[in-house]
Amino acid sequence: MKNPRLYQNTQINVDEKLTLDAYASHHLAKVLRFPQGKNITLFNGDGANYTAEVLQAKKECVVKILEKTENSSESKLNITLVQGIAKGEKMDFLMQKAVELGVNKIIPIFTDHCIVHLKGDKLTKRRQHWQKIVISACEQSGRSVISEVINPMKLDDFLQQPITHGFVLHHRCEKTLLDIEATNEATILIGPEGGFSEIEITQATQAGYQSLSLGSRVLRTETASLAAIANMQLLWGS
Repeated sequence: MKNPRLYQNTQINVDEKLTLDAYASHHLAKVLRFPQGKNITLFNGDGANYTAEVLQAKKECVVKILEKTENSSESKLNITLVQGIAKGEKMDFLMQKAVELGVNKIIPIFTDHCIVHLKGDKLTKRRQHWQKIVISACEQSGRSVISEVINPMKLDDFLQQPITHGFVLHHRCEKTLLDIEATNEATILIGPEGGFSEIEITQATQAGYQSLSLGSRVLRTETASLAAIANMQLLWGS
């Protein structure tokens, strides 16, 4: 049976027993029907993997922490994805895949062409939903550092923040990644469906972002995000 990886938002110590949270207990006991006496892997975002033996696989699952090992899956390239909020499952999909590709931080933004409008409780619930997707993607991809989802904000507000090595993606420029010097940090600014307006591109470049193209074809927002991340990882990361 495959050794499952589960996230636990708590301190984990070797040689101590730990009662898994309700979600992990249900997944282990009811979904996987995981047997007592076998080992699983836990992580809590500190960059390490924890091997644990399942002592009880019932409504509340109890494990004993056997070993702590460092996880070397993180890229040497620190990527922040600043993503215009896409509609429906597109945003869920690109967040999931961005985390699998090694993104460290995701900042959803509202732009001129953004058709998703979230306020109050809906905004809070959507951010919590996105963070759950991120955690699940970390479990699946073998990462032990949790990518952070920042509270959504307007593009104007975001551009007030200082950045280094920022790139705004659009198809109306000729510079590509091959024209950029290697870096260990990158902030990628990508629009929603419909891309950025001309005014937004100007605002971004005035704020210090370099215009960047991914080729001669116009890509969907979820395609552009993942293509940019994958290529940056190939050239500069892992």
